[in-house]
Amino acid sequence: MSATRTQIVEAADTLFYQQGFDHTSLADIAGAVGIARGNLTYHFKAKDEILSAVIDRRLATTQAMLDAWEAAGEEPTARIISFIHILIVNQAKIMAYGCPVGTLSTELAKLDHAGLPDAARIFALFRSWLARQFMLQGHGDTRADELALHLLGRSQGVATLATAFKDDHFIRREVAAMQDWLSSLAPTH
Repeated sequence: MSATRTQIVEAADTLFYQQGFDHTSLADIAGAVGIARGNLTYHFKAKDEILSAVIDRRLATTQAMLDAWEAAGEEPTARIISFIHILIVNQAKIMAYGCPVGTLSTELAKLDHAGLPDAARIFALFRSWLARQFMLQGHGDTRADELALHLLGRSQGVATLATAFKDDHFIRREVAAMQDWLSSLAPTH
């Protein structure tokens, strides 16, 4: 990928997160990169092409983060806690703009946009990774997937309410509650 194309995708990723996909124009993206709109359309013919590249970037970034947690060599519970702590690590951004995955998926669903299934792949990546961690704890396939979906749903709820209420104490309380919930699960080794 060329340097300009990479800059376009990075700028669009930020703008889609902060302003929303629908409220971000090609001119906004070109302006953020500091190029003429014609130069932008040389690299991407339409905003939907940029959306696709942003989703691919987010998928790659998410996969790299999950791989790093795996490479750290910790046991599954510690890796799940790393997932839970995303809410604290990204607290300021979440309180300002929400969860980048959740806000994009919600917006694309409201628009009945063809890119929604691609955006949902990021949630699917988290879901399958979390299910694998719960399986490594000793939970069966079905139970592991239920636990993964529950935790993913709870973290999305926390992100949504944190955006609405701008309450960092709420985030910390909910993170602690999720960790307590995780500790309460009796692995079925």
